Amino acid sequence: MQKSPLFFSIILLLVFSCKNNTKSNNFEHVETPEGMIWVEGKTFIQGAKSSDMYAMPREKPAHEVTVDGFFIDATEVTNTQFKNFVDATGYITIAEKEIDWNELKKQLPEGTPKPHDSILQPGSLIFNKNVKSVVNMNNYQQWWTWKIGANWQHPEGPNSTIEGKYNHPVVHIAYEDALAYCNWANRRLPTEAEWESAAQGNNASTIFTWGDNLESLNQNANTWQGNFPVKNESIDGFELIAEVGSYQPNSIGIFDMLGNVWEITSDFFNVNYYNELDKSKKIINPTGSKKWFNPSNPYQEERVMKGGSFLCHASYCASFRISAKMGVSIDSGSDHVGFRTVFSPNNQN
Repeated sequence: MQKSPLFFSIILLLVFSCKNNTKSNNFEHVETPEGMIWVEGKTFIQGAKSSDMYAMPREKPAHEVTVDGFFIDATEVTNTQFKNFVDATGYITIAEKEIDWNELKKQLPEGTPKPHDSILQPGSLIFNKNVKSVVNMNNYQQWWTWKIGANWQHPEGPNSTIEGKYNHPVVHIAYEDALAYCNWANRRLPTEAEWESAAQGNNASTIFTWGDNLESLNQNANTWQGNFPVKNESIDGFELIAEVGSYQPNSIGIFDMLGNVWEITSDFFNVNYYNELDKSKKIINPTGSKKWFNPSNPYQEERVMKGGSFLCHASYCASFRISAKMGVSIDSGSDHVGFRTVFSPNNQN
């Protein structure tokens, strides 16, 4: 597969950063923050495209939205960037904190018994690489494992490390952790509409960040190839997570918006949101639903996550599409969820 060498990525970032300093509409005098890309304000089609055979009901109906310009990280937040934040603040992520059963049970059905203390320990979800067969693809517990001691510093468990992976996207990050980083960096999480605007780049209504050609997937995004979740043929050169910037950027210089890791946004996850929109009026800078709703997870507040991950495959979620979205509980992390940040010159975040 054709990869983007590091020097090529750096050159692209510099070119686009210089270019974007002159494409800021009312912000032509605003300097592009380091590592960020300017996304022009535009009107585009949000949600499932008519030719998208993998579109889910929660992605429909498609609708026109207008989003103002903003800066967005060129890559997902890396282990190095998150480490700088932790070193500066002493922040402790949710996956590293002791579990408070009295708080946890509020998000569970009434009467749920308390797990044994040996199980109720800090940790996070990791993908089970040792799955040999699957009985029912709807039972995702077959390939997920709760790993005590798994967190951003130990992505595969207490005996693992991020050494040599400093340029990988940080994972095992919950919504609260992402917000804490944003507050420190004077940034914020993107809305779902902003995320789609950035993913579209210079386009306005494509299925993927590179256009509508599914056959270009392996050249443009880190996803699962082969028989999910039993065997990954690694056609793209990566068995699981990849270093940021390993694939070609989209048309405005943003990397990895599809595949690699899911990205948390600020919007509530509500499966009915698009159906409830008032499309008789112009939709400008939408911030998502006013309430969260997911019948599959009725007890936990969820936020929208976008972009899919290295685990996405056509036989399972097929979430390597711009309109694809899932809900992520605000106190949950895993080894395939990360985030990137945005900066708005008009409100200084």
